[in-house]
Amino acid sequence: MSARTGRTRGLLVTLAVLAVLAAGAYLAIPRVLDRVGMNLDATALPWGPPCSVQTGTGDDGASVGLSIADAQRATTAVALEALGGEAPDTTGIDPAVLDRLREGPPGDAGPSLTCRAAATDGLDAEELTPSGLTPRAETVRTAMAEVFGEQSLGGFEPGGVDAGHGTDSAHYDGRAIDVFYRPVTEENRREGWLLAHWLVAHAEELAIANVIFDDRIWNMRGSAGGWWPYQSPDPDNEILRHLDHVHVDVQRGGA
Repeated sequence: MSARTGRTRGLLVTLAVLAVLAAGAYLAIPRVLDRVGMNLDATALPWGPPCSVQTGTGDDGASVGLSIADAQRATTAVALEALGGEAPDTTGIDPAVLDRLREGPPGDAGPSLTCRAAATDGLDAEELTPSGLTPRAETVRTAMAEVFGEQSLGGFEPGGVDAGHGTDSAHYDGRAIDVFYRPVTEENRREGWLLAHWLVAHAEELAIANVIFDDRIWNMRGSAGGWWPYQSPDPDNEILRHLDHVHVDVQRGGA
């Protein structure tokens, strides 16, 4: 065997070994992440579609991948349907996706949709408008009203707020809005998840940084991990656990 042939065969063996290792990592990484508490399905990872909806239940629950555009159409459709409005065309979207977004998990309200999102580069820091919100937060408020109609809002006021929230809260910068679903009932929780899913699907478009609801948080920088458990400073406080309201805040911008 010539030296050239030997080198070629050695290279092929090396490539084969690397392919096996890569395949093993592909299969193992989701299981490892699940064990450390990230509870990912494969579609939330970088090589899958940017959005996914968990349509099954339990450990073998199926998930359906979606593009950002389809996630926006689907979440907007179910929100408008719930209000008796005219929904956008959902042709091409798996009916199981729409059913899950409409109804939520069968056993208990909770997150069903997640999307990966990237921070928007080059955003400027913004000052408060007369409403007490920054222009980006005002854009979110306007966008929500166009789909969800009149909402019970809080967390901001003309001139801004300087108390009532945690240290370094985005509310103090006018970057955050609370949307209330009171009292805390199963029906209100499911309605809150309609909004939370819609916000996540539109996160890149609206420069959203965080969505918090019902003991869960979706963070733009950690969005490949889906919804994370939210650690409240007081486990007995419904408000601090965000059980009665959806919190949304926008990116700060600036250096």
